Amino acid sequence: MAYTSQTWPMGAAMLQYGATLPDGTSVQDADRSVWDKVFAELVHEGFDHVDFTDSWLRPGDLSPDRLAELKSSLDDAGLGVTAISVVRRSVIAPDPQVAQDNFDYALRTIDAVKYLGSSVLSIGLHMPLTDEQKQAHWFWLVDGHKDPADDPDTWALAVERLQKISDAAAIQGINVSLEMYEDTYVGTADSAVQLVKDIDRSNCGLNPDIGNIVRLHREIESPESMLAKMLPYTNYWHIKNYLRDYDPATGAYFSAPAPLSSGFISYRRAIEMALEVGFDGPICLENYGGDGLSVCAQNREYLRGILKFNLGA
Repeated sequence: MAYTSQTWPMGAAMLQYGATLPDGTSVQDADRSVWDKVFAELVHEGFDHVDFTDSWLRPGDLSPDRLAELKSSLDDAGLGVTAISVVRRSVIAPDPQVAQDNFDYALRTIDAVKYLGSSVLSIGLHMPLTDEQKQAHWFWLVDGHKDPADDPDTWALAVERLQKISDAAAIQGINVSLEMYEDTYVGTADSAVQLVKDIDRSNCGLNPDIGNIVRLHREIESPESMLAKMLPYTNYWHIKNYLRDYDPATGAYFSAPAPLSSGFISYRRAIEMALEVGFDGPICLENYGGDGLSVCAQNREYLRGILKFNLGA
């Protein structure tokens, strides 16, 4: 059954929650009551879905008993799961052992996606933040890892491993979505589309997180151009917005997180374009800095309003 504006799955990202508690305990190892409190807060802000950004909690690394606890906590809160988002665990990391470990982790996470009742594994090729990025006011102001350009062997390895992940996911009825992120093989619209074409799996599509590109202090392709290329292949979508400015007299750029309605990207036009090509996947709402959860809740209602106008329901 097609979604209405009110039933379209929109999950809160977990970017605003740290992976370590004030007493030093990892959220991964914390008592269930810690998870319960976070989920209660999401529900209080009107969310009925969550995206498990694995920088907060890694369902794929939980024991069977703990995974059952997590599911029980979600069920008691009345929360569905839009996706598990695997971040900064590239399956083509320069260190072969790290790359293999990340590949194995992605396969384990597929099982967790299925167990938690979701249908999407979002995965990218970005790497952990460098020390310089961690020290910056906003990490995207400092260049990080870059996938090797003009390297057919590394490209082929990315294709091979993402094919295997997609095949394993297909057995479970799970879609794989490749997250756009600068300087990776999913870092431009053209490269992202070529990668998903080379992978050539019906359950593997794109997560056109163009916010990751708009925030960069460099020349970029226009948002509408990027979306026009990627939306036909999109099966999941991380949505966020940024202010963006450029002064040609000095060459200076400016960017900062912003609500969807007031940032550089027109999400009114983006949603129209997505619906025109038949997009019907879940959505994840993200925001960095400040009270990110409240901004995401406002953004959710903004999107539902646009969907209602376009869908008529």
